[in-house]
Amino acid sequence: FAPKVAEVFVRESFADGRLNDQYSFSGAKTVKISTIVTVPLNDYNRQGLNRYGSPEEVQDTVQELTMSQDKSFTMTIDKGNNLDQNGTKGAAKVLALEIKERVVPEKDKYTFSRLASMAGSIVGNATPLSKSNICERISEGTHVLDDAEVPESGRTLFVSPAVYKLLRLSDEFIKNEALGRKALAKGQVGEYDNMPVVKVISSRFPKNVNFMIVHKSAATAPSKIADTKIHTDPPGLSGNLLEGRFYYDCFVIGAKANGIYVEVDTSSGNGSVLTAPSLTAAGAVTVPSGSTVKYTLDGSDPRYSASSIQITASTSGLGQAGDVLKAYAFLPDGSAFPSPVAQVTRS
Repeated sequence: FAPKVAEVFVRESFADGRLNDQYSFSGAKTVKISTIVTVPLNDYNRQGLNRYGSPEEVQDTVQELTMSQDKSFTMTIDKGNNLDQNGTKGAAKVLALEIKERVVPEKDKYTFSRLASMAGSIVGNATPLSKSNICERISEGTHVLDDAEVPESGRTLFVSPAVYKLLRLSDEFIKNEALGRKALAKGQVGEYDNMPVVKVISSRFPKNVNFMIVHKSAATAPSKIADTKIHTDPPGLSGNLLEGRFYYDCFVIGAKANGIYVEVDTSSGNGSVLTAPSLTAAGAVTVPSGSTVKYTLDGSDPRYSASSIQITASTSGLGQAGDVLKAYAFLPDGSAFPSPVAQVTRS
């Protein structure tokens, strides 16, 4: 037998290097991020005592990021079996294959799922994408980011293979050949509207998502533990024992969540985006049938705020006059995409 192993065709990570790496989880399972809430401008009054307006104490909102993905693997390579197969099961090679074929795809799949479900803007569209409308649809996403004052530099357009087939036919799509060295970045297949285009294979891209525009600063994907071991002739085994542990997660930063735009295919038989809860100025929240709602009364975004409160039934009389009530709906099993955030000022 030739000493070769048939490897599954796999790709490297499509997400690595394209998200925020400024947050450190070293020594902590949970990191708290505080965001200062600025105050609106006043008209300066040239008379009286409070010429600048009435002072307001500076407030902040807190987002808690707690690591959740703690994965592992273990396998053995019996010395006799390995020799019978001409040494094709070398421990280092098997370990590399495990990371390539199992660990990296799993991390990518989780990362893109989190980006899609926690994005600042999740938009459903029941009209299938086509060569004639794809540029307009992507432009709608860039307009949302532009209006939110998200910098143009640092954006990445992630697309499914089906969407890439349409996009590459566009005159505005710049193929790799024209980009030269700029196109050497991992996974990049071209450029559109000054954004690198990364085609993510279907098994790692969220189902029913057409594309997502992600600004690098809007999310972070920390990897706290990436530990692998090869034990030679451990007790009870003649051969090698391979072990690995990977502790990681992906978080959308609430203060910068508008830097992520996701378009969901909601045509017949495909995905769905929940309807936002109905709110009244009297403090009533109507929970959409079958969903769960999170709300806040301090004006913070309930999708990311540590002060959000969860309810499963409609309620009324929340808060006091002047409170800013915000709420959104989601399904705990993730079978639909979360709703937009509804907002009302308590009377």
